[in-house]
Amino acid sequence: MQLIAGIDLGGTAVNYTLIDLNGRFLIDGLCEHPARSIEGPDICLQQIADGLAIAVQSAGVSLDDVISVGLDTPGPASATGVLSAKGSTNFVHPQWAGFDLPGNLSIRLQRPVCYLNDGNAGALWGHFGIFGRTPATSISAIVGTGLGGGVIVDGRVVTGRAGFGGECGHVLIPTQRIAGLEDVDPHCNCGRIGDLESVCSLTAIRNTLLPTFLRKYPDHELAALDVRDAAKRVRGLAERGDAMCRDIFRVQAHALGLFFDQMVNTFDPDALIVGGGAIEASPAFQSWFLSEIRAGMPAQREEQSDIPLRIMPNGDTAGARGAAIEALRLVTNH
Repeated sequence: MQLIAGIDLGGTAVNYTLIDLNGRFLIDGLCEHPARSIEGPDICLQQIADGLAIAVQSAGVSLDDVISVGLDTPGPASATGVLSAKGSTNFVHPQWAGFDLPGNLSIRLQRPVCYLNDGNAGALWGHFGIFGRTPATSISAIVGTGLGGGVIVDGRVVTGRAGFGGECGHVLIPTQRIAGLEDVDPHCNCGRIGDLESVCSLTAIRNTLLPTFLRKYPDHELAALDVRDAAKRVRGLAERGDAMCRDIFRVQAHALGLFFDQMVNTFDPDALIVGGGAIEASPAFQSWFLSEIRAGMPAQREEQSDIPLRIMPNGDTAGARGAAIEALRLVTNH
């Protein structure tokens, strides 16, 4: 048996998956361990290797069966996985600066390792979950602490010259067209004003949306909480029908609608996909959220109005699965 491993190295956990050369996954759900990236490259790489050995054992196969590895991480990093010299939130140890993560992991594992950033890996899994290995084009937006995502054209990830292709979160949108934001200038951590992430992310809820809407709902129960704690409760309350929290998610949905409209006119895709922790909720809430995205989109050409809008399947395993699919493509050359 020949297998491909997918490894999703996040800030808090490392998740693993395995896929055979026919595209069949051998691990259902999460197979994860707490991440030790804060302790630096040597400890982290050894932890990844140890975790992979545990993952293959739990799947009832041998480590010798693994012929290649796909890796994804948060950024910033180059297209080949060299971490930023300035460091990042998830790789704060000074030895990570300018570190070639896939190259060094390949040496540790004695296997080829290919790299995607976590947004592109998630987008590739969302695409694969819908289309399999059939050539098609899709756009994914993954709503979490920030706004990740990716562009898949003819089944392949668009990474761009320096690895910044598909940075959906930093596409500017006309936020003043969104009801409730007419007089708001939402700021993004990247320094831009009015990009998608500045409205559609947990950070946006904390920094902009919750303070804005609490002025309209001064007696709301969240007004008594620290804004960081309150922001984490917005989705749960929205799912239960709370009026203010529904308004906040409606704003985010309409922002996605404006973004997807730009993507429709740029790529004419086969599907639009939404993923991330923000929409890991009940089917009823997901259905409502998708309907609000549609409501936020300007009128489409008749020929484009039926582009499917889908929720990403198995979102918590998206990074590892997408990384494995990319490694599988390189091994099988298609």
